[in-house]
Amino acid sequence: MPARGARPVSSRADRLLAPLASAGADALLVTNLFNVRYLTGFTGSNAMAVIGPDIRLFATDFRYVEQAAQEVDPSFDRLPASPDLLEAITGALPEKELRLGFEEGHVTVREHARLREKLPERVELVGLHGRVEELRAVKTPAEVVAIQAASALADDAFEQFVSQGLVGRTERELALALEYEMRRRGAEHPSFDPIVAAGPHGALPHARPRDVEVPQGQLVVIDWGAQLDGYCSDCTRTVAAGSVSRHGTEIYQLVLEAQLAGLQAVAAGETGRDVDAVARQIIDAAGHGPHFGHGLGHGVGLEVHEEPRLGQRSESVLEAGNVVTVEPGVYLPGELGVRIEDLVVVSDNGCKILTRLPKELTVTD
Repeated sequence: MPARGARPVSSRADRLLAPLASAGADALLVTNLFNVRYLTGFTGSNAMAVIGPDIRLFATDFRYVEQAAQEVDPSFDRLPASPDLLEAITGALPEKELRLGFEEGHVTVREHARLREKLPERVELVGLHGRVEELRAVKTPAEVVAIQAASALADDAFEQFVSQGLVGRTERELALALEYEMRRRGAEHPSFDPIVAAGPHGALPHARPRDVEVPQGQLVVIDWGAQLDGYCSDCTRTVAAGSVSRHGTEIYQLVLEAQLAGLQAVAAGETGRDVDAVARQIIDAAGHGPHFGHGLGHGVGLEVHEEPRLGQRSESVLEAGNVVTVEPGVYLPGELGVRIEDLVVVSDNGCKILTRLPKELTVTD
């Protein structure tokens, strides 16, 4: 059955036509599987599509014929199964001159050479970047519902996970336990490998869990997300494994203050750079600017990292329907790390927080 979060998709392909025309392309060859899913509804692992005003082609191989029949939007012509998708696509293109766009951020040099080799001379290749991703950045109400469901599942999993305690268990064991709690609630898989990082290891923003037990008196950074019906969630909480130092508590409160300010700044019409600056100036003023080296947040959807970005160089203008994270952090090498992250949907007058977990410092054994 089609993924609940992926329907309807016909209008998505329609919305792509204006950006294609403005770029001087007659059609777009879609090879990025996330974009294929977004535009056609297909969830398999091998497919291509072509979309234009008077052409909609879909190609996959034998393994996915039945799946494609169930999932692919009926506005697409499903081509006979082929082990060579590009050959199937090129053979079905109209017998006329065509400016065919391709996803230059996804096609390798070798793939581009093969495209040029396979396509007839009447077809001119036009490199395009981010056209589908720009559409994906603004979620439909159905997509927001799907992301909220993934977020609620991840929240429930975390509450059960943290109630079982952290001290004396290895970071790797804890990451596995958190993944288990998500999967047993119906997650297809985690949005990414969960991060569990205790004490000084938490100073690595993307730390890998180790076979090291969590000791008493440490802050533990936990970053996780669930994928449900194709859509991702993303959340971070920093938890105290027993009583932590006063300094650790002060850093936690600083990050929380910055995160709350960032949430207040999110609204349609604001740039990613301006929202980032609101949170960053609080950390800067406390003397920890050098210890907050990543952006404030990013879009979330079919992928856990999407447009728009919230960062110091981001010119992205937020729009109602964007789903983004707000996740400042402070990382003190050799000592500790703190990050607090919520998932929000942008509206004209602010944002709605999808994450429902509390943000006061949780203390567990």
